[in-house]
Amino acid sequence: MPALSRLAALFLATSACVSFAAPSALAQTASTAPSYGAWGFDLAGRDLSVKPGDDFEGYANGAYLKTLTIPPDQSRWGAFNILRDLSDTRVHGILEQMAASAPVAPTDDDGKIGAFYKAFMDEAAVEAKGVAPLGPHLEAIRSVKSRDDLARLMGRASAGFGGALFDVDVDVDVKEPTAYIVTLSQSGLGLPDRDYYLDPKFAAKKTAYQAYVAQMLGLIRWPDAAERAADIVAFETAVAQVSWAREDRRDPDKTYNPISVDALATAAPGFEWRGFLTAAGLGDALRVNVRENTAVPKIAAVYAATPLQTLEAWAAFHVADDAAGVLPAPFVQAHFDFHGKTLSGTPELKVRWKRGVDLVGSLYEGMGDAVGRVYVARYFPPSSKAKMEALVENLRAAFHARIEANDWMSPQTRQAALEKLANYKIMVGYTTEWRDYSGLTIRADDLYGDAERARAANWAFTLGLLGRPVDRDLWGMTPQTVNAYNAGPKVEVVFPAAILQPPFFNPKADPAINYGGVGAVIGHEMTHGFDDQGRKIDATGHLRDWWTSEDGARFETKAAKYGAEFAAYDTGLGASINPKRTMGENIADLGGLNLAIDAYHASLGGKPAPVIDGYSGDQRVFLGWAQVWRELQRPDAERQQLVTDPHSPGRYRAITAERNIDTWYKAFNVQSGEKLYIAPDDRVRIW
Repeated sequence: MPALSRLAALFLATSACVSFAAPSALAQTASTAPSYGAWGFDLAGRDLSVKPGDDFEGYANGAYLKTLTIPPDQSRWGAFNILRDLSDTRVHGILEQMAASAPVAPTDDDGKIGAFYKAFMDEAAVEAKGVAPLGPHLEAIRSVKSRDDLARLMGRASAGFGGALFDVDVDVDVKEPTAYIVTLSQSGLGLPDRDYYLDPKFAAKKTAYQAYVAQMLGLIRWPDAAERAADIVAFETAVAQVSWAREDRRDPDKTYNPISVDALATAAPGFEWRGFLTAAGLGDALRVNVRENTAVPKIAAVYAATPLQTLEAWAAFHVADDAAGVLPAPFVQAHFDFHGKTLSGTPELKVRWKRGVDLVGSLYEGMGDAVGRVYVARYFPPSSKAKMEALVENLRAAFHARIEANDWMSPQTRQAALEKLANYKIMVGYTTEWRDYSGLTIRADDLYGDAERARAANWAFTLGLLGRPVDRDLWGMTPQTVNAYNAGPKVEVVFPAAILQPPFFNPKADPAINYGGVGAVIGHEMTHGFDDQGRKIDATGHLRDWWTSEDGARFETKAAKYGAEFAAYDTGLGASINPKRTMGENIADLGGLNLAIDAYHASLGGKPAPVIDGYSGDQRVFLGWAQVWRELQRPDAERQQLVTDPHSPGRYRAITAERNIDTWYKAFNVQSGEKLYIAPDDRVRIW
């Protein structure tokens, strides 16, 4: 399945500058489960001393946020995380039950997920094996005689543990969206982004990373660990210097660069491309889409100029770093101390069962579909699916009406947009094509082997897509995932079962709350098809310009104006929201909330909305929206998000879309002079 980096997911940014201080108290224990009140909204969580027009998140969620605490094993805590915790608890119960009766060498899915989990929980067996499971990997690295040999080893990492300078994947060909194509992307960095190597404000993180590299090399007894660590960081810094920025990697026009493998060898000399691809199982590939086409030759040149001794140490470190979670405690702790504590500010490592749930339930590293099938049978009744599907069609109808009434598009572009909306495939709850794990060998006494074989099986599934027509029924997330996504050229949106719970979807809630929650989520994913990336994909999934030049220019102007609102926020963290990187998610939020309001109005059938506890229907929709974004985040984690994530932090998502919606001003009597106020003529209206 195409990598999630290519999916527009809900959760993995000119007005005057508005400053909102980051929450300061990050307590070390989890808050009690949230209460959503009699009609789906937490009235006790409001802070009525705050004007809605000054800080809508503070008004809707201020009291709740003052008492909310982040669990010590988390970097952030909010509605998504609370539902993820619930999903993990449910999956934990499934895995414990399966493990209780799992044989050492099971043959069916239930037995395999039980044995996989049992192997993970047998910490004594993991400790007894020590570093021995890494032995074949390390010996293979020590045995390389040339950079070409090492390139072949990198190719093998796609089906197991290790690192590579270039990621390979199988994705939809956006110029021929009924077919798949091999994609090649820049990679090779151990820090979260190139900015961590190049921006002075991350100098301390880079220094800590070098110490971590040396620590890992020491654990695997690699010679001259401290010296090699310095070489590795210098090598990765050189790669970072020639790598593309994330905002450029979002542009589907820039990242569509198909080339024959023979031509790639000429265009990017210094790397053994055919051997690399053959080792990855792609030896028959005749062409690849080189996403960062100007960076890849430069990275290959850096590789060719780097001493083999450094490259071998780099490969050894990345094998250990990648496999740390299934190795003995010193590896696990070192990995967490850097990736968790240093990069994200998380104080404590997750307990072992949670880490087992993460691994076994993963779609790409575990048996996520096998776990998901059981999850759906237990926790997602047909009634929930039916209600969601009805909501989806209400949102589609609202979007149709908004496009028809759009006053800034030409008839030609408007008609093309309506055709795309009509062609959306919208899937709710779970896939209809579960993965087949019959060929996967799992043993209850071989955790490292289980993890490696699961990766190989999932990579074999990906390779199996080549040569087949694109299947719009295949999912890129498991049902137990708390998220949603738009799959771009597949012209589909997906809503996994686990997100369809309070505060997003609450069968007992007032409909306005559900429209502000899951309704806006549905609208968000639909709008992705018309954001700055999605607008370049037509109704059949082709990458082409289906807009008139005038309409395209108007869209770009509106998008830039909206981005300026996010860029103006003072995060108080020494980093700002990058409007180019977050543009798609920001536009999707604005479109989603507009659609939620319209769909709610349509659902009333011409009747007036009831007033509940003094709140009108429109007010309740906006409160439902704010409620799903209430969260706290550790400062280091938020800084990382600001550099790496296409999503703006939750508190800015909670306040920005409504600033551009007239209905919000009327609903809460927001007046000129209040901090969030934008004059009517300056409000951004896109979808």
